[in-house]
Amino acid sequence: MPRPARVSPDRILAAAALEFAERGFGGARVDRIARRARVNKAMLYYHFKSKQGLYRTLLRRMFTLAGQRLRAIATGDGTPREKVDRAIAGFADLIREHAHFPAIMLREIAESGAHLDRETLAALASVPRAFSLIIQDGVAEGTFRPVHPVFAYFSTLAPIVFYLAGAPIRQEITELQLIDMRALSPDQFVRHLQDAMHRSLAHDASPTS
Repeated sequence: MPRPARVSPDRILAAAALEFAERGFGGARVDRIARRARVNKAMLYYHFKSKQGLYRTLLRRMFTLAGQRLRAIATGDGTPREKVDRAIAGFADLIREHAHFPAIMLREIAESGAHLDRETLAALASVPRAFSLIIQDGVAEGTFRPVHPVFAYFSTLAPIVFYLAGAPIRQEITELQLIDMRALSPDQFVRHLQDAMHRSLAHDASPTS
C-alpha cells in the first residue's frame, strides 16, 4: 500500500492547538482538526496514531520548548535577579507566540491532568526544574531569601498564563464599561510581576511561613 503524501506535522499541530483550546480534549474532534489542517484523517493518524497521541505531542513540545528557554536563561550570564526578569519576560513571550496554549493548559488543570502521561509530565517538570536553578543560585549567594523554588515558580510564572488567558474577559469588562482596562497591556503586567518578585524574593522580605 503506498504511503500518503507527506504533510508537515507542524501544520496538524497548529490546527490541533486551535481545536483543543476551543473545546478541550474531550470536545475536540479529529475530523475538525483534519479540516483545519487541510489534510485527511488518514494523514493525521499516520503522523500521530490517535487524538491522544496528537494532544500529548502538542503539550510535550510546548513544555520542552519552555524548559529549554528557561534553562538557557538559568545557565547564562547575569545575576539571579536579572535572570528572574528574563525568565518572566521570556515566558510571557513564549505564551504570546503560542496564544492558544493558556486555554489548553487551564482546561487540563480543570480536569486534574487526566490526559497527562509520564512522558508528558516529565516534559512539564522541566519547566519548574529550570526555573528552580535561578532561585537556588539566588538563595545560595544570599541575594534571595530562603524560599522553596517550586513556590517561587508558581508565584512567578503561573500568573502569566492566567493573565494572558483572561484577555477576552478583560476586553468584555472594558466594553461594558465596568472597569476600564484598556491601559493594562501584557508588557505592563510583565513589569509589574518583575517588580513584585524582586520584593518577594529580596533577602530582607518578610517570610510568609
